[in-house]
Amino acid sequence: MRPRPATRPSSAATVRTGRRGTNASTVLRCILEDGPVARSTIARRTGLSAAAVTRLYQDLAARGLVRELPVRAPRPGLGRPHEPVDIDERHVVAAGVHVAVPHTTLALTDLRGRVLARDVLPHGATGATGTLARAADRLAGMLGTVGAGRRLLGIGLASGGRVDNASGDIVFHNQLGWRDVPAGRLLADRLGVPVVVENHAHALTRAELLFGAARERARRSAVTLFVGNMLDAALTTGGVVHHGPGTTAGEIAHLPLGEPADHCSCGRNGCLQATVSDRAMGERAAAAGIIGAPSFDALLGAARAGDRAAVDLFRLRLRLIGRAAAVLLDLVNPDVLFVVEGGTGLVPELAPQLLAELHAEVAGRSSACPDPRSVVVPGSFGADVLAVAGGASVLDRVHSDPLGSPVLDLRHSTAS
Repeated sequence: MRPRPATRPSSAATVRTGRRGTNASTVLRCILEDGPVARSTIARRTGLSAAAVTRLYQDLAARGLVRELPVRAPRPGLGRPHEPVDIDERHVVAAGVHVAVPHTTLALTDLRGRVLARDVLPHGATGATGTLARAADRLAGMLGTVGAGRRLLGIGLASGGRVDNASGDIVFHNQLGWRDVPAGRLLADRLGVPVVVENHAHALTRAELLFGAARERARRSAVTLFVGNMLDAALTTGGVVHHGPGTTAGEIAHLPLGEPADHCSCGRNGCLQATVSDRAMGERAAAAGIIGAPSFDALLGAARAGDRAAVDLFRLRLRLIGRAAAVLLDLVNPDVLFVVEGGTGLVPELAPQLLAELHAEVAGRSSACPDPRSVVVPGSFGADVLAVAGGASVLDRVHSDPLGSPVLDLRHSTAS
């Protein structure tokens, strides 16, 4: 039987996982956040008994997820040392596929979400099927080198447009002209592993929940606002990402918050995406003579070089993004709102002044956010953001259900 794209677990599946699976997830997440850590400390922090932690640790270790670290000999009179345990990065990797408009970013990450390898495939004229086949073949090659001796846990695909997380389909991507693409099935058939398909913002939210700098606040409630060639948003409360019927929650690209004169591909004027997307920024910069031809990368280069007009264009962008952020803050009132966009993420030296523009706009428009500087923050992953996005969806499944995930069982394996 061919593997199928992964879907959201049903309530029945959650019941079957039971308390043992929940406790295993609790232990694994404690090790992820605090490791190296003694098992006695895990018991204290999780409220589980020491015996339960030991049993769960053994189950996790058998699956290649955690391991004991060597301990130095104790000093005389200090008793037996605690053996620290940590995430085991030797056996498994997750793959990420991020479909952007000009190219696809591929990455392999470890269990901590750290990027081990990445590659970029420019989109040719092969269409959706050819593009995804090339991506799968390239991932296989990357796994054969960087991931040699490790098992591929699964693939996470992040894309703009309308994405159905349940079916694994890219329903509609207007800028690529893709419609009803069974992306999850295509990748799963090619590489024989589970595939999770989500939009940009949903995938990035999972990364923030697992590995982000503000993950404690994000687990209470968060909004992620993604601005690239396409725009989308994600909402989460209690650590659960909200998809909504048809997994369409977070579609903000066509909110009428852009410039009224900017024509959108949807046929209307003034859509946010038509004003602040990477493509719109490149076109605006070329029209202003800042760069020779429309190109967001060229605009970034000009801003890095200190071109005042290029920097001013990014400052305008952040003010316009602030309009959308203020609406989302007043509507949801989250503990934290992440803004992921190229200026603040890829040009660190500009981040302080660009964030100042964003915060000032939010302060002038939002009635629910008294301190934008503490609530509205850039994403945690900087230049790694596209590489981390897809893989986070797979890693979220593993950390949420480590005993039910398709990982190694070292009790029946010769892997070392």
